[in-house]
Amino acid sequence: MDARSNPIAATAEEDTTDTLLLWVLVWSELAAFGILLAGFLLVGLVQPDAFVAARLHLDPLLAGINTLVLLTSGWQAALATRPRASLGQRRRALVNAALIGFAFVAIKLFEYSTEAGVAGDPAFGSFFELYFLVTGFHLLHVVFGAFVLLIVAWRPASGNVTLITTLWHVIDLVWIVMFPLVYLV
Repeated sequence: MDARSNPIAATAEEDTTDTLLLWVLVWSELAAFGILLAGFLLVGLVQPDAFVAARLHLDPLLAGINTLVLLTSGWQAALATRPRASLGQRRRALVNAALIGFAFVAIKLFEYSTEAGVAGDPAFGSFFELYFLVTGFHLLHVVFGAFVLLIVAWRPASGNVTLITTLWHVIDLVWIVMFPLVYLV
């Protein structure tokens, strides 16, 4: 009996494929950010004085506020996955998560504007190049993820909601690890 003649087997096969795709995406994201953060930390060991001096030009308070913004967005995404959430509640939670994600982007761009003036100073070694690479890569993930949240809000099928909210939480997790390593170490 094949999947076409057995709808239960077809559904189980689709669920397995979706779950596999989800975990491939999650682990590839974690690996990519892990490599970037490891590189950032290694260069920081080679250029400790430059990294200490450069961090004086970052705003950990603003980055901390942005952490709360991103976690609030993640909370909204989590609300969309509640089993008893109505279609309207799922849509509203996904849109809220996306809009709050865009607030994170706006705050980060403001932060970049204050740091751009000192970024070219050779006294800071490779700090700002790596800082913009690591945080910019994360920022691109937030922008892309927020757009996907909006698309999924338009048609919130359960599998799509699970996929994007899981990835959104991975983006949160990456920032939670990145924040102390970049701003506080």
